[in-house]
Parts: sequence; C-alpha cells; structure tokens
Amino acid sequence: MKRSTRLIAAIGFALAAAPVFAQPIKIAGLVELSGTGATSGTNFDNGAKLAAKEINAAGGILGRQIDYTSGDTQSNPAVSKALAQKAIDDGAYVVMGPVFSGSILVSMEETRRAGVPNFTGGEAASITQKGNPYIFRTSFTQAAAMPKVARYIKNGLKAQSVDIMWVNNDFGKGGRDMIVKALAAEGVKVGADISTDPGQVDFSSAVLKAKQSGGDALFVYTNEEESARALRELRKQGYAKPIIGETTLTGQKVIELAGEAANGAIAHVGLTADAPIDTVRKFDKAFQQAYGTRSDHNGIKGYTAMYFIKVMTERIGKVDGKAFAAAMHGAKMTVKDNPGVLMDVTFDQHGDLDRESFLTKVVNGKQVVVETLPPLGAK
Repeated sequence: MKRSTRLIAAIGFALAAAPVFAQPIKIAGLVELSGTGATSGTNFDNGAKLAAKEINAAGGILGRQIDYTSGDTQSNPAVSKALAQKAIDDGAYVVMGPVFSGSILVSMEETRRAGVPNFTGGEAASITQKGNPYIFRTSFTQAAAMPKVARYIKNGLKAQSVDIMWVNNDFGKGGRDMIVKALAAEGVKVGADISTDPGQVDFSSAVLKAKQSGGDALFVYTNEEESARALRELRKQGYAKPIIGETTLTGQKVIELAGEAANGAIAHVGLTADAPIDTVRKFDKAFQQAYGTRSDHNGIKGYTAMYFIKVMTERIGKVDGKAFAAAMHGAKMTVKDNPGVLMDVTFDQHGDLDRESFLTKVVNGKQVVVETLPPLGAK
C-alpha cells in the first residue's frame, strides 16, 4: 500500500512538474502594423517571427519553445503604452519594439517599471540616455551614426554647406540635432533647415526650399514613405545636387516606392540585406522565401534581436529578465559562436550596440554597398 502511494505521488509530481519545464517562453512584439510606421513595424515583426521559427525548429531556448505574439501599436504612443502593459500582465519575458522613437519613449517606462527587458529599433539618441537598465537597441544610435555621415559629407562629397530636410517627430528631431552637431564638428555649415510633417504627402514646397538654397548637398532624414515621396519630388523638380541620408533613405521599401527617383541617393546604414556577409545573405534568402519580398533594415533588427535573446538567455542559463538585462550590459556576441546574430556585436552600459556599418548608394534600382565601415570601437 505504501509503495502504491509513493508511486501515485511520484506520478502526480511528474505530471504537475512537466508543464512547468515545457512552458513556452513568452516574447511580446509591440510593432507598427498600421499607420505611418507600417513599413517599419511589419518588417521588424516579420524578422522576429522568422528568427523565432528557426530557433524553435532547432530546439528552442534552453529546451523551451518561443511563444512570440505581436500587437499593432497603430504607430500611436498611447496604444504602445497600453500594449506594453498588456504584455507585462501576460508574463512576457522580453518585449520587442516599438520601432518608432516616439512610441518607445513612452512604452519603455512600463517595461522599466516591471523590470522586463525591451529591445527597440528606435534610433533617437534620448532612448538610451535616460538611465533605463532594461532598454536595448537593435540599431545604431543617432549619436553614433551621424558623425559617420558628416565625415562622408566633408571628405567624400567635399561639401562646405548642407541643407537639411527632416521629419518633425522624436526620430526626426533627434537626427536633425545630431547631424547639425556632427557637421559643425567637421566644419560644414547648415544651409536651409527644412521641417516636414509625419506622413506628409506633398513635398513640393520643401523641395523648392532646398532648390533655392545655396547648399552643396541635401541631407534627408524622414521615415520610409516620406523619403520616397521626397525623392520623387526632388527628381520632378530637377534637383541635381547630392542627396545623402541615413538608413531610412535607401531602404528596399523606399526604392520600391520611389522607383528611378531613388537612383543616386547615398546613405549610411547600420544594417542592409545587401551587406557582403555570408550570414546576411543567408538571412536575405530565408526572408524572401518566407515573405516573398526582401527585408529592409527593420527586418534584420527584429531577426537579430530574437537571436540576442536566445544567446544571452542560454549564456545565463535561465529565463530571468533581471539577470538577462544585467548580462546584456557589456555583452559581446560573435558570429563564429552564434551565426543568428549575423554580425559580431557588442553592447555598452547604456544598451547601445556597436558593429560594422555600411555606406550604400542606389544604382539602377538596387542598393549597392560601396564601403564597409568598421565599428566605432575598432582600434
């Protein structure tokens, strides 16, 4: 009788314990699937889903499957905040997104209070300057990217003055301030300072201001759809000076929307599916097979972020948000040990990353990498 009791107890314990160990790891996506950020958010979401599928097929993380679910922020900071709270209530281990800087600056306060690690594709420098120990960037901060752009404007284009066209939101304001500072450090003057609205359709007036200015080149810092509209209007009005930007100027979606008007545009990009790197080429092929289109930089951000989660969770040996966040500061991940991260990467104490980046130019409707730039921390 005692033996039967012990056996029943053992079976009961095993049944009770099994679901705990088999429990999936909840990761929540806060992504712009509609509104002005739909292109960015959809790509980010698709990249994250692709990585989760690959990781699960290979055995998951610490033997547990990833349960990735995404909610539409509608490109609205208030909705982003509500979704962040829902993700926390649902027991998310890590939150992915939003991509837009204005949204993450609001929603990350919720994940910070809850002690939940949060990856973002936002580039505004202020995101990681608020002392939040749970925020980690999947892209370069504007403070790191703009000096590279300014150096090219001075040394590559030999420009003495530059006009700036920027979108009037948190993303655009931060980029505008950083490029002005970087240009000043290089001794390059700012000519026309042209503010545009989020979602702006008509760029005729903005382009006319650039044409009437005496600047040697134009720096464009707007979201993807607006960048395409600006490029089309620049071509329509016969603007003939160099057009330079950051990641959002020469991405795949911009090229598709702008058509021939994108040819000649130059940009510094932290991530591109056209990078001459084997792991990136493999990702590009897998993304196209999964979604029937090429990924932009946001897709790579979502993909690599999911692999960052896998690498660091397995490194600490447990699913623990606070331990994960602590381990991320100062972390280094290499492609040799973790191919899914695509490129060797390091994180600093603020949650900003450092890795190689690229100078690209649109040639015959394709983004071409013309130069690979070393990490800022390279000796």
